Amino acid sequence: MGRVVPLAELESILATARVAGKRVVLTNGCFDLLHVGHARLLEQARALGDVLVVGVNGDASVRRLKGPARPLVPAAERAELVAALGAVDYVAVFEETTAERLAGAVRPDVYVKGADYAAAGGAVDPSRLPEAAVVQGGGGRVVLVPLTPDRSTSGLVDRIRDAARAGGLP
Repeated sequence: MGRVVPLAELESILATARVAGKRVVLTNGCFDLLHVGHARLLEQARALGDVLVVGVNGDASVRRLKGPARPLVPAAERAELVAALGAVDYVAVFEETTAERLAGAVRPDVYVKGADYAAAGGAVDPSRLPEAAVVQGGGGRVVLVPLTPDRSTSGLVDRIRDAARAGGLP
């Protein structure tokens, strides 16, 4: 069995993990160009439980969130790359703009996102993190982890674009 799995199969896998007393952690994102910020977030998420599930936004979802020029890498490839990381146990691709349905199906003990989803004072901003209500309603908790400064896919895309315009790329 691979580590990129359909949601129905994932639900069965997680039911077995829960019977064994495993703590399930969920995070999600576009993961369009993997960078050190992604790796650090996934390592921090993994440290909070026994099974790390990562939701990867499907292509149409990424276009809705990031614009018509994205994603740069197709969903199947992004999912495969994320699944290849040692911290990650399972990956599921989801097509919705938010991961509420995924969170409802996974029912994580812990849901992890970057601190950019925090409101003033560091609390979860439910207007920016609709999955929080689903997770908390199922008895889970939401953990916001610090971002890696100046590391983002959008920042990488901008740097590549600037380098290309300056003639710095072949």
